[in-house]
Amino acid sequence: MEVKKANGVIDWLDQRIAIKKVIEVLATKYWVPKNINFLWAMGVILLTLFTLLVVSGFFLLMYYKPDTKLAFDSVNDTIMREVAFGWLWRHIHAVAASMVFLIIYIHMFVAVYYGSYKRGREVIWIGGMLLFVVFSAEAFSGYMLPWGQMSFWAAAVITNLPSAIPGIGPDLVEWVRGNFVIADSTLTRFFMLHVCLLPIVILMLIALHFYTLRVPHVNNENGEEIDFEAEAKKYEEGKKKEAKVISFWPDFLSKDIFVVSVFMMLFFYLVCYHFNFAMDPINFEPANNMKTPAHIYPEWYFLWSYEVLRGFFFSADVGLIAFGIAQVVFLFLPWLDRSPIVAPAHKRPLFMIWFWVLILDLVVLTIFGKLPPEGINNQIGLVAAVGFLVWVFVALPVVTIMERKK
Repeated sequence: MEVKKANGVIDWLDQRIAIKKVIEVLATKYWVPKNINFLWAMGVILLTLFTLLVVSGFFLLMYYKPDTKLAFDSVNDTIMREVAFGWLWRHIHAVAASMVFLIIYIHMFVAVYYGSYKRGREVIWIGGMLLFVVFSAEAFSGYMLPWGQMSFWAAAVITNLPSAIPGIGPDLVEWVRGNFVIADSTLTRFFMLHVCLLPIVILMLIALHFYTLRVPHVNNENGEEIDFEAEAKKYEEGKKKEAKVISFWPDFLSKDIFVVSVFMMLFFYLVCYHFNFAMDPINFEPANNMKTPAHIYPEWYFLWSYEVLRGFFFSADVGLIAFGIAQVVFLFLPWLDRSPIVAPAHKRPLFMIWFWVLILDLVVLTIFGKLPPEGINNQIGLVAAVGFLVWVFVALPVVTIMERKK
């Protein structure tokens, strides 16, 4: 390999690590369909929010104390009152954690609506669902760290779930907690998960998710099967209006940057003026193992799955099984959908009905997940929980088989 005098930093790097080729593969010659809308920007918004979580997390980490005697004060006194702009970094972290799940749900159901989990895109979908599961674990471990009342009692409920497993249940609970009860060892374990192990796993899964987009490419609004090589050739020949694709950079990403900019205006408005939605008032009370809150519930983004667990009020074991299934059910969507059609839901009448009934059921589960489990709430929760599992595992295959036969 001949190394010449470089005419700039890019040229210097290119001669040593082929940076221009990398830029071509990742950006300037990575092709994206033209017929997509702003909903396809959710992935970049998620990446932006994850970056904000990491950066704000670093600042919070400087003052946080992973000790049951010091954790609450380190968050609510040191960070919120004593450190300059500590309140801002905590608000950014809390709002970003909540908004991540809002965007994940939008991103996920946009993919369901447009059939982006089918016909060669199964690995993309699997990578996304694994990210959802790991983000959920990351959010739960972070919810414990302020060591307030809801942090403590939510941890007590969630870490006690494995106790229903025959034989090894009690030992597994003790291993997860590091003690017979929720204690300092529990806090330090979840602190390690939150700041070290799970972020590393998330970064690896993000890399996998982006890599899997390379081969089947991004889906489009019509589910049209595009010959990306032929369309890219048109684009490179200067026939940009005729081509059905555009380059990831600068064409597509410049539009994404605009969407992200609009979103960030909303984000910082929430951070500065309406941050309370992301911070439970009960969690501003120090953890007290002698005082159980009147009603224990998780953050809003876990309420639907929590209600699946709680909905089977007559059997804790059945509820635990249903809860476990609910966490991974969407992973199997490409195989539960028996239709080969890749098209938006509004072009698939039966699937359209299935989709909106599913959304309605999830909304009902979320609403009743925060209400006290008493009276009529129990019955509605049970119907919604059973309905969710039946609707995904039974109704979806039936609906899509009927669609295939038409």
